[in-house]
Amino acid sequence: MISQPSPNFNDRTAGEIKYLILHYTGMATGEVALQRLCDERSKVSAHYLIEEDGRIFTLVPEAARAWHAGVASWEEDHDINGLSLGIELVNPGHDTPGYKGDYRLFPEAQMAALVTLCKEILSRHKIAPWHILGHSDVAPDRKSDPGELFDWQFLASQAIGFWPDRATEMSVTTSVKIKLFQQGLADYGYGIDITGQPDPQTQAVMQAFQRHFRPADIRGIADPECHSILENLLEKRRNY
Repeated sequence: MISQPSPNFNDRTAGEIKYLILHYTGMATGEVALQRLCDERSKVSAHYLIEEDGRIFTLVPEAARAWHAGVASWEEDHDINGLSLGIELVNPGHDTPGYKGDYRLFPEAQMAALVTLCKEILSRHKIAPWHILGHSDVAPDRKSDPGELFDWQFLASQAIGFWPDRATEMSVTTSVKIKLFQQGLADYGYGIDITGQPDPQTQAVMQAFQRHFRPADIRGIADPECHSILENLLEKRRNY
């Protein structure tokens, strides 16, 4: 690992580390991202950054609170920074206002380094599989990283996080009741209001869910396949 200390951190006060949050840098190069994460004027940081070639940079000690999640929540927790470790993966990311992204697949060397790092982290901290999340999972109204090209299924195959088993066969005509689906998302951990309506917040959470667990279709529509995936994840969580 390469030490590249960032000044952007403070003391943890929320409690023990219980989350692992994955991000993409969303910047043109790893060098530019590293400079920003280590610039005290930016007020952002992470514990680790992984380059596309697999190099791992350590920025903030795990015992300290890095500033990577921003306004975010999962289950009843709202100080995600105070309860988590953050890993930045170098990737230009999606287009955003004022920035033309070049979102692309995460290279094999980068993913291999991520697996190694995650396993080391999990050997030090008790982090539940459903607490290994993307930035978009904990901040669905603001963020889309690490996005639909990130290979969550591969990560789960390495015993890092959850991936649904084959979705239960459901008729394509089966209706999905929005209120029931919202409750299921909330039960899994997503921050969502139970409105019974396909409102903007529900679409944002649905897109985050789909980016993580059904990346082939991320339109934010609560369809029967997503319903069966969610039911499977909830069962895995109950039986863990």
